[in-house]
Amino acid sequence: MYLAASVMIVDGCRAASCGYHCYAPEDKKDLAAVAFEAAIFNGVFLRVNKATMNMLHRVEPLGDLCYPNLKSVRELIYKKGYGKLNKQRTALTDNSSVEQALGKFGIICMEDLTHEIMTAGPHFKEANNFLWPFKLKAPLGGLKKKRNHYVEGGDTGNREN
Repeated sequence: MYLAASVMIVDGCRAASCGYHCYAPEDKKDLAAVAFEAAIFNGVFLRVNKATMNMLHRVEPLGDLCYPNLKSVRELIYKKGYGKLNKQRTALTDNSSVEQALGKFGIICMEDLTHEIMTAGPHFKEANNFLWPFKLKAPLGGLKKKRNHYVEGGDTGNREN
């Protein structure tokens, strides 16, 4: 049975009291695969399939997961979007930087980039690799219960409907 790939936003909000070195090696591998080893409150897009869902279930207590809508993807890219251009972090202020990096894949403007990310298209990997992890703000008032799952009234886990 074939399932279409979907896109998920993963927010690296680690809840452990010690650093990255305290995790088991297999957990470190999963953390690195979903980009949780970076600083906290960084967000990345992931293409979700069965393999990534298994990894996300293992690291679910360590971060926030949600399925974005078109408006949130567009706002993230336009307001907080940075791209990798010549291995440097450059702000996405106009379409020229997007075209310079991703023009060979048919992505020539910010709307094409948003469409490719939102639909998990054929060049999702290249488009997502071009995007720098989003630096998100900490929630106002802080985290309520970062040790509890979202379903239990906490802050971590999958925020799916």
